[in-house]
Amino acid sequence: MSETIQITDSAQDYLAELLEKQNVEGIAVRIFITQPGTPYAETCLAYCRPGEEEPTDERVELEKINVFLDKNSLPFLDEAVVDFNADRMGGQLTIKAPNAKMPKVNADSPLEDRVNYILYSEINPGLAAHGGEIKLTELTEDKVAVLAFGGGCQGCAAVDLTLKEGVEKTLMERIPELTGIRDVTDHTDTTNAYYR
Repeated sequence: MSETIQITDSAQDYLAELLEKQNVEGIAVRIFITQPGTPYAETCLAYCRPGEEEPTDERVELEKINVFLDKNSLPFLDEAVVDFNADRMGGQLTIKAPNAKMPKVNADSPLEDRVNYILYSEINPGLAAHGGEIKLTELTEDKVAVLAFGGGCQGCAAVDLTLKEGVEKTLMERIPELTGIRDVTDHTDTTNAYYR
């Protein structure tokens, strides 16, 4: 069992039963998170026929079922629990992934993870009102965070203000090792701009 995720016995029994009904030799379960590390993260559990898994998936062999974990989702599946609660209606499979929306980071985490954590947990929620979001595209060798603005922030006249004032200040304050912030977005494309 991977240390990241716990699949309870009842959930394994239930999933084993479901897999059996598929009548596919070697069918497994694949767990992945769509848009991991964002407020929109969804934890998904899908049937995985032989050959449908990704080559980078982590394979976990349990007593009754095999599970493939998506490599990119792994940090976000930390402390996740898949459980099955039987009830009169037949029961319900639940997936709790407390870190799906943002991975836990601490002072020892890679710089990139810490920048992303602050973007996702503090900066993007504020920009979401304008349909905007900021992504870290690159961290240069001299520790400059290169950011891309998406959605309503792209081509927005207030972006210099937003970037310089808010984002840069927050990131530099929270992560003293950063030497600067650079913006790679092409702000001449104003198709989605919020302020015109």
